[in-house]
Order: sequence, then C-alpha cells, then structure tokens
Amino acid sequence: MNQKSRLLTIGQFASLHGINKKTLMWYDEIGLFKPASINPENGYRFYSYHQSSLLETILLLRELDVSINEIQGFIKDRSAKSLKCLLDERIAELDIKLDHLRAVRETLCNYRQNMETLSAMDLSKICLVQKKERCLVTVDIDRETSYDQGVERILAKTQEYELRHLHDASYGTMIPVRCLYQRDFDSYSNLFMEIPLPSSCIQSSREASSSPAHRAEARCAAVPRVQKTGLHIQPCGTYLQAFYQGDWNKMPAKYEKILAYAKSCGLSLTGFSYEKIINETVTDRMEDYIVQIEIPASK
Repeated sequence: MNQKSRLLTIGQFASLHGINKKTLMWYDEIGLFKPASINPENGYRFYSYHQSSLLETILLLRELDVSINEIQGFIKDRSAKSLKCLLDERIAELDIKLDHLRAVRETLCNYRQNMETLSAMDLSKICLVQKKERCLVTVDIDRETSYDQGVERILAKTQEYELRHLHDASYGTMIPVRCLYQRDFDSYSNLFMEIPLPSSCIQSSREASSSPAHRAEARCAAVPRVQKTGLHIQPCGTYLQAFYQGDWNKMPAKYEKILAYAKSCGLSLTGFSYEKIINETVTDRMEDYIVQIEIPASK
C-alpha cells in the first residue's frame, strides 16, 4: 500500500468529521490546520486519519466560541496545561449559561402552574397544599412606604442579583401572621422576589448571612425568618391556600374567612402570609387581578 492510499481526500476527510470541505480549505489558508500533503501538480489536499484528533479538538473549541486567535495560540503551544486552561474557562462560562437556563425553565414552569391554577380555580375555596422550599429575596416596607419607594427598592434588588429582565423573578408581598391574628390586615412587612437560584447559591447566602449557631437555628426553626442579607427561605410544608379577586379594600374580609377556616379545622398559622398576583400576564385591569394567598399551617 503506497503513501497516497493511506490518505483521505479533502471531501472524504470533511465528510468523516461532518463539516464542509470549504472549512478545511479556510483552516489551511489561515494556517490553523494544514493537510498532511498537497499534490504539487493539481494542488489537491490530502489528510491523514491521525489528524482527526486535532481537528476534533479545534471543532470543539469553535463550538465553545473560542476565537481563532486563541486556538492558534493553543496550536503553537499545544500541551495538556494549555488545553486545560482553555477548557476551564469554557466550563465556567457554560456553568453560568446552564444556571440561567435552569432559572428560565423555573420561571416558565411557574407561569404554566399559574395558568393551570387559573383554568380550574374556585375563588371561594380554601384548602391545604404542600409547598416546596423557596428562596425569596426581600426588601423591608411599612405603612409609610410609598408605592414609588417600594418599586425603587425592588428594582435595586433586581440589579443586585443581576436579573436581566423583570420576568426572571416573580413578585409578591408578606404579612406577619401575628398581625393577622391581631386583625391588622394592612401591616405588610416585606416585598419579595422569588428567584430560582441554584442550591449552591442558597447555601452560600445562608452561610454568609449567619454564624454557625444561627445556621443551626435556621435549619431547626419551624418559622421562617428574614435574613439580614435580605435572603428569606420560605420553608417547605403544609400551607393554607386561598384566592381573592375584587376591590382591594375588601381584602380584610377574605382574611377573616381564612382565620375562621383555620380555627374550624384546628389549624395554627405561622410565619408569614405570602400574597402573589397570578394573572397579571393575562389582564391589564387591577380589579381583575387574582391574588394567591399562602400561609404555613399546622395542626
């Protein structure tokens, strides 16, 4: 078998790697990837199968958006160390993209859940539901906090957590349950944003915001607490769930029904009442807004 029979034409080599032969011609022209030999009579390029590993590495790096200049630098100083450095950088970038995609998926799932709830809801119904742990970013408010001030504070938090769009999070308000029992239904204490943070971020935020003793306390406490950093872990468990639609001034009447229901069922309400509008994406009229109310409950 002669030397030429062990080589592949440019078309064969391109087909082997699933690329256009013009790509190989361009790589040759810029000095990135040269053929094994060139026929001096007709200029035809030929490639060795043993070049496949290097070409696949180049194609992988291009798929990861590594620039031609960076790849050329790697080719000139090809080593395990230089390739590891390139891959470390790209893996870090991919991790960021994956976190963002997971966050987007979580947002879409929340929207879909809200639409499913809307399609089958009974506004008069009060029931118990099971909730997973949620990570909420909170800002403090009180009776003196104006609407504009609340908006400014929540927007500052979106910037702090580098949200690209408002729809990257869902928003709501919190009332301490002790205020509900005191019939003080207007004592909102916090605005919240629900951000689908990776579990590692939640853990690091918990650790950064409390001492070892406080961390142990947080793991054991049944009632959620607002962390100094503004990170609030809404615990998993049983929640009393209700919905309200109509004149916002009549919301206290809904809470009276909630308290009466809890009393009749022997339920103790704890922590906070979490309010969230679930249909603002499909209506523009405030009077048509449906507020979802969820409160931790136990026997």
